[in-house]
Amino acid sequence: QLQLVESGGGLVQPGGSLRLSCAASGFSLDYYAIGWFRQAPGKEREGISCISSSGGMTTYAGSVKGRFTISRDNAKNTVYLQMNSLKPEDTAVYYCARKIKGPCRIGLADFDSWGQGTQVTVSS
Repeated sequence: QLQLVESGGGLVQPGGSLRLSCAASGFSLDYYAIGWFRQAPGKEREGISCISSSGGMTTYAGSVKGRFTISRDNAKNTVYLQMNSLKPEDTAVYYCARKIKGPCRIGLADFDSWGQGTQVTVSS
């Protein structure tokens, strides 16, 4: 069964850091770009970052650029999202998904194998 599983979420104070993981099972991540997304209560899901299959290309939404870093370890079949300088507005459920065609772009198009999400809450 093709599956992505997110982990690493939690409660953190403003200015703090978290590292999210996106682990694949049932397929190899080697050949796929992977995106990170988030959905805050009452808001639409938004793309925040994407990394190419090799890891050589990354892209970020303006709201997280300079604070978040996406990376991957294909040997561990895992993609990471390092989140620093967290703000209350970063509070959301975070998801990862597999890009099935086309290059990395910030957006929801052409992604599948969505995980169940991991909650990130930034609050004092």
